[in-house]
Amino acid sequence: MPDELLRPTIGADVDMSARPWRLTSQAYVAFFGGVIATTVIATLNARRLGVPVSGRRLILLSGGAGLVLAAIALILLTDELTASSGTRVAIRVIAVLTCLAQLRIQQPMDRAFQLRGTEYRSLWGPGLAAVIGCGLLEIAVLALVVIAV
Repeated sequence: MPDELLRPTIGADVDMSARPWRLTSQAYVAFFGGVIATTVIATLNARRLGVPVSGRRLILLSGGAGLVLAAIALILLTDELTASSGTRVAIRVIAVLTCLAQLRIQQPMDRAFQLRGTEYRSLWGPGLAAVIGCGLLEIAVLALVVIAV
Protein backbone atom coordinates (compact mmCIF):
# COMPACT_ATOMS: atom_id res chain seq x y z
CA MET A 1 0.00 0.00 0.00
CA PRO A 2 1.59 3.31 -1.08
CA ASP A 3 2.00 6.11 1.37
CA GLU A 4 -0.94 8.55 1.53
CA LEU A 5 1.36 11.43 0.61
CA LEU A 6 2.11 9.78 -2.73
CA ARG A 7 -1.57 9.40 -3.69
CA PRO A 8 -2.65 11.79 -6.50
CA THR A 9 -4.87 14.64 -5.31
CA ILE A 10 -6.55 15.25 -8.66
CA GLY A 11 -9.17 12.66 -9.48
CA ALA A 12 -9.36 10.56 -12.61
CA ASP A 13 -12.38 12.48 -13.91
CA VAL A 14 -10.22 15.46 -14.90
CA ASP A 15 -9.53 15.77 -18.62
CA MET A 16 -5.90 16.86 -18.69
CA SER A 17 -6.06 17.79 -22.39
CA ALA A 18 -8.81 20.42 -21.90
CA ARG A 19 -7.10 23.37 -20.25
CA PRO A 20 -9.29 25.60 -18.07
CA TRP A 21 -9.71 29.35 -18.32
CA ARG A 22 -8.21 31.83 -15.88
CA LEU A 23 -10.67 32.54 -13.06
CA THR A 24 -10.20 36.31 -13.10
CA SER A 25 -11.10 36.44 -16.81
CA GLN A 26 -14.56 35.16 -15.97
CA ALA A 27 -15.33 38.46 -14.24
CA TYR A 28 -15.18 40.22 -17.63
CA VAL A 29 -17.74 37.77 -18.98
CA ALA A 30 -19.95 38.48 -15.97
CA PHE A 31 -19.71 42.25 -16.37
CA PHE A 32 -20.35 42.36 -20.11
CA GLY A 33 -22.55 39.28 -20.55
CA GLY A 34 -24.56 38.95 -17.35
CA VAL A 35 -25.52 36.14 -15.03
CA ILE A 36 -26.34 33.52 -17.66
CA ALA A 37 -23.05 34.07 -19.50
CA THR A 38 -20.93 33.79 -16.39
CA THR A 39 -22.83 30.70 -15.24
CA VAL A 40 -22.27 28.93 -18.57
CA ILE A 41 -18.54 29.76 -18.57
CA ALA A 42 -18.13 28.85 -14.89
CA THR A 43 -19.90 25.52 -15.37
CA LEU A 44 -17.74 24.62 -18.36
CA ASN A 45 -14.59 25.72 -16.56
CA ALA A 46 -15.53 23.75 -13.45
CA ARG A 47 -15.76 20.61 -15.56
CA ARG A 48 -12.34 21.33 -17.07
CA LEU A 49 -10.88 21.85 -13.60
CA GLY A 50 -12.43 18.67 -12.25
CA VAL A 51 -14.71 20.34 -9.71
CA PRO A 52 -16.96 17.67 -8.17
CA VAL A 53 -20.56 17.40 -9.37
CA SER A 54 -21.81 18.93 -6.13
CA GLY A 55 -19.69 22.03 -6.81
CA ARG A 56 -21.01 22.29 -10.36
CA ARG A 57 -24.55 22.10 -9.01
CA LEU A 58 -23.73 24.95 -6.63
CA ILE A 59 -22.49 26.99 -9.58
CA LEU A 60 -25.78 26.39 -11.41
CA LEU A 61 -27.81 27.20 -8.28
CA SER A 62 -25.89 30.44 -7.72
CA GLY A 63 -26.51 31.35 -11.36
CA GLY A 64 -30.23 30.70 -10.94
CA ALA A 65 -30.30 32.78 -7.77
CA GLY A 66 -28.43 35.58 -9.53
CA LEU A 67 -30.90 35.55 -12.40
CA VAL A 68 -33.83 35.74 -9.96
CA LEU A 69 -32.14 38.66 -8.16
CA ALA A 70 -31.56 40.41 -11.50
CA ALA A 71 -35.23 39.96 -12.38
CA ILE A 72 -36.31 41.33 -8.99
CA ALA A 73 -33.98 44.33 -9.38
CA LEU A 74 -35.34 44.95 -12.86
CA ILE A 75 -38.94 44.82 -11.64
CA LEU A 76 -38.28 47.08 -8.66
CA LEU A 77 -36.14 49.65 -10.48
CA THR A 78 -37.94 49.82 -13.83
CA ASP A 79 -40.76 52.23 -14.38
CA GLU A 80 -42.94 52.29 -17.48
CA LEU A 81 -40.81 49.65 -19.29
CA THR A 82 -37.74 51.90 -19.37
CA ALA A 83 -34.65 50.75 -17.57
CA SER A 84 -32.57 53.53 -16.08
CA SER A 85 -28.80 53.49 -15.81
CA GLY A 86 -29.24 52.57 -12.14
CA THR A 87 -31.09 49.43 -13.20
CA ARG A 88 -28.30 48.46 -15.56
CA VAL A 89 -25.68 49.05 -12.86
CA ALA A 90 -27.65 46.93 -10.37
CA ILE A 91 -27.89 44.06 -12.84
CA ARG A 92 -24.13 44.29 -13.55
CA VAL A 93 -23.35 44.27 -9.83
CA ILE A 94 -25.54 41.18 -9.34
CA ALA A 95 -23.77 39.44 -12.26
CA VAL A 96 -20.31 40.20 -10.84
CA LEU A 97 -21.33 39.09 -7.33
CA THR A 98 -22.70 35.86 -8.81
CA CYS A 99 -19.41 35.40 -10.63
CA LEU A 100 -17.44 35.89 -7.41
CA ALA A 101 -19.48 33.18 -5.71
CA GLN A 102 -18.86 30.85 -8.65
CA LEU A 103 -15.13 31.62 -8.61
CA ARG A 104 -14.99 30.71 -4.94
CA ILE A 105 -16.34 27.26 -5.78
CA GLN A 106 -13.75 26.75 -8.54
CA GLN A 107 -10.81 28.12 -6.56
CA PRO A 108 -9.51 24.95 -4.82
CA MET A 109 -9.27 23.00 -8.08
CA ASP A 110 -7.77 26.01 -9.84
CA ARG A 111 -4.97 26.04 -7.27
CA ALA A 112 -4.33 22.37 -8.02
CA PHE A 113 -4.19 23.24 -11.72
CA GLN A 114 -1.68 26.02 -11.03
CA LEU A 115 0.56 23.56 -9.21
CA ARG A 116 0.79 21.45 -12.36
CA GLY A 117 2.47 24.37 -14.07
CA THR A 118 0.43 24.26 -17.29
CA GLU A 119 -0.84 27.28 -19.15
CA TYR A 120 -4.44 28.43 -19.18
CA ARG A 121 -6.53 28.41 -22.33
CA SER A 122 -7.62 31.73 -23.85
CA LEU A 123 -11.15 32.82 -23.00
CA TRP A 124 -11.46 35.28 -25.89
CA GLY A 125 -13.51 33.11 -28.27
CA PRO A 126 -15.76 31.35 -25.75
CA GLY A 127 -16.05 34.53 -23.68
CA LEU A 128 -17.21 36.65 -26.61
CA ALA A 129 -19.65 33.94 -27.68
CA ALA A 130 -21.06 33.77 -24.14
CA VAL A 131 -21.27 37.56 -23.82
CA ILE A 132 -23.16 37.92 -27.10
CA GLY A 133 -25.29 34.76 -27.10
CA CYS A 134 -26.08 34.47 -23.40
CA GLY A 135 -26.31 38.24 -23.04
CA LEU A 136 -29.06 38.34 -25.66
CA LEU A 137 -30.77 35.39 -23.99
CA GLU A 138 -30.67 37.17 -20.63
CA ILE A 139 -32.13 40.34 -22.13
CA ALA A 140 -34.97 38.28 -23.61
CA VAL A 141 -35.63 36.42 -20.34
CA LEU A 142 -35.61 39.61 -18.26
CA ALA A 143 -37.82 41.40 -20.80
CA LEU A 144 -40.35 38.55 -20.60
CA VAL A 145 -40.31 38.79 -16.82
CA VAL A 146 -41.01 42.54 -16.91
CA ILE A 147 -43.78 42.12 -19.48
CA ALA A 148 -45.34 39.31 -17.44
CA VAL A 149 -45.39 41.47 -14.32
